[in-house]
Amino acid sequence: MQKITTFLWFNDNAEEAMRFYCSVFKNSKPGKAGGMLVTFELEGQEFFALNGGPQFPFTEAVSLFVRCENQAEVDYYWEKLLAGGGKPSQCGWLKDRFGLSWQVVPNRLGELLGDPDPDRASRAMQAMLKMSKIVVADLERAAAGG
Repeated sequence: MQKITTFLWFNDNAEEAMRFYCSVFKNSKPGKAGGMLVTFELEGQEFFALNGGPQFPFTEAVSLFVRCENQAEVDYYWEKLLAGGGKPSQCGWLKDRFGLSWQVVPNRLGELLGDPDPDRASRAMQAMLKMSKIVVADLERAAAGG
């Protein structure tokens, strides 16, 4: 049991959300379901979800960050998390069909933004700011000055 657990407030569809998230993440475990509280695990991270009513909808002030090894992972999570009515945003952010915000980010982005050459880092940042889904090849091309 982890000391700090993410707790998500849903209107009345926490169990549906749990099933959806467990279908997206290969390393997942559905937990207790039924009634007001649902538990599940994604990639070793425990989540509690509450059917709490419409008082507190999700906002972009909190998001879940998905680290991706390569473009194939970015593409996979981007497509899966948008399925069923999600909405893409900018700079690798999206909202899933439940309104929860996600950042789908390739590890390469952090490497490029942390480049010791400030011009390369700036070009990568400017390219990222124009993207919805992050495309690694486009970031690398921009960083290189192309």
